[in-house]
Formats: sequence, C-alpha cells, structure tokens
Amino acid sequence: MAPSLQNLYDLPEEKDVSFPPAHTAEHLLNQVMIRLFGCERSYNAHIERKKSKMSFHLDHKPSRQEEKTIEREMLRLIEEDLPVTFEFVSRDEIPAEVKLDRLPDDASETLRLVRIGDFDVCPCIGKHVRSTGQIGRFEMLGTNWEEQERSFRVRFKIIAP
Repeated sequence: MAPSLQNLYDLPEEKDVSFPPAHTAEHLLNQVMIRLFGCERSYNAHIERKKSKMSFHLDHKPSRQEEKTIEREMLRLIEEDLPVTFEFVSRDEIPAEVKLDRLPDDASETLRLVRIGDFDVCPCIGKHVRSTGQIGRFEMLGTNWEEQERSFRVRFKIIAP
C-alpha cells in the first residue's frame, strides 16, 4: 500500500472537526470579514454543529447594514459552489497572503493549504466539505460588540442541505 500524503510529508493526520460544513464556513467568514473590514482572521472561534461563534477585532461597530452584507456575502459564496482544494507546500513556497503566525510551534516544514476557489487560502489540517455548495444555509443568529476590546462576535449556525 502506498504511503498517505500525511506520512510522505510527515504531516499530522487530518484533524477531526465537529461539523465540516461549519468549519468550511469558518474559512469563508474569516475572508469575508477581512475583505469587508480590513481585519485579521478571527482571534477566537468556537465551531459546532448546533451553533458557532467567531470574534474579530475591528475598528468600529458594524452597522445593521454591514451585518446584512456579511450574511448576504456568505450566502452568495455558498451558492457559488466554490471548490475546496488542498495543496502541500514547504514554508518557502507559502503565498504572500498566507500568514503563519498562528501555527503551533511543532508544525511541520511542509504545510497543507486549504483553498476555497480564489476566495481564501490558509494553512489548516481540519476536515472540510468538497465545495461551498455542500455547506448548507448560513444563518446569522446575532452579533455582539464589546467597545472596550473593539471586539465583534458573530454567532451563526449552518443548516444542512
């Protein structure tokens, strides 16, 4: 039997996640927030089957209109049915837009990048759906703004197709 790519590249096994559709939506929401608000990827995320939440540092509290834009953009990206693909690259080959500051200290020299169409790319060993059309429906449950922390939390759920 041929060795798996993980063994060939000395990578950790693909990480089990509680609900791959929500985990893939996490990648989309990170990039939506980056593009709409110029922020970093979420600094705190809790992704589950029933309800998920992600927190972002922003320079202002989003308006109701901006919140609706987040939800519309997520629905559009899911409907677009973008392919979710993987590639293995050495740290020397990491694209400029990919940040490695959140990798664990013991991350291997070869990394698995997850690409969602031309929309998002980041290192990740979690399980994902094959295309965004398999995510289901994104439903924003609510948001919270913490003024002192300049933190915006998005609560959402994924309703399976």
